[in-house]
Amino acid sequence: MQDPRVLTLDPWARLRSSTRARIGLQRCGDGIPTEELLRFQLDHAHARDAVYRDADFSSIEAQLCDRRIWRVRSAATDRAIYVRRPDLGRCLDPAGRALLAGKQAREPWDVIFIIADGLSSDAVNEHATSTLHACLDRLCGWKVAPIVLASQARVALGDEIAMLVNADQCVVLIGERPGLSVANSLGIYLTWKPRVGHRDADRNCISNIHADGLTYERAADKVSWLLTEARRRRLSGTRLKENFPEPRGHLLTPSPAQLENENLL
Repeated sequence: MQDPRVLTLDPWARLRSSTRARIGLQRCGDGIPTEELLRFQLDHAHARDAVYRDADFSSIEAQLCDRRIWRVRSAATDRAIYVRRPDLGRCLDPAGRALLAGKQAREPWDVIFIIADGLSSDAVNEHATSTLHACLDRLCGWKVAPIVLASQARVALGDEIAMLVNADQCVVLIGERPGLSVANSLGIYLTWKPRVGHRDADRNCISNIHADGLTYERAADKVSWLLTEARRRRLSGTRLKENFPEPRGHLLTPSPAQLENENLL
């Protein structure tokens, strides 16, 4: 517990103890204190590394050894192009398209799960498999397609994947754009009847899955509820609202800021 004398001397200390946000940093001459400057530089380095480090899909595949796996990549040939050309990250390369076209099911899969590296490989490496296992545990009786591991991928890549394999719904687990407070946050995007050209408003979003955010179990509860309701009501996105108690207000449908940020995902 923080020394109460410190809380009395520094009115910002109590607020700082309850948030990762940089507040009340004070000043040292013309700049911020050296300790805060170094912390900022370290967090910035973590964020950059999360973007440019490769997702360890070999390890993820080993952790999913009880499941069939399909591995694909987007039309972005490397990380530098992926960062500069979001449009290429939203479509499959020819090899991936040919692979999945040959896997099309005669009867639709109920759902397909896609693990995509997105803009934070750290998030995928640390949280994707645990989140996926928790989701699958809650979908007994569902016809679940093989898991897709997609590299250099954006959210909308899931639309083309689901179309090719004939899946009624797709769930994309993807590394969220890292910030200076959290560099390893995982997001989940769900879409009913995915089709190339779907708008961001047609998806539901569950965000901030990480050690200090949403737990795997809570995220999986939300995924299960949304998939069930989407199938029952035959829709997803802004028209599908969650109505069970929400303790901390995590967003399930994209806010205007998230819709804007989706251009980066």
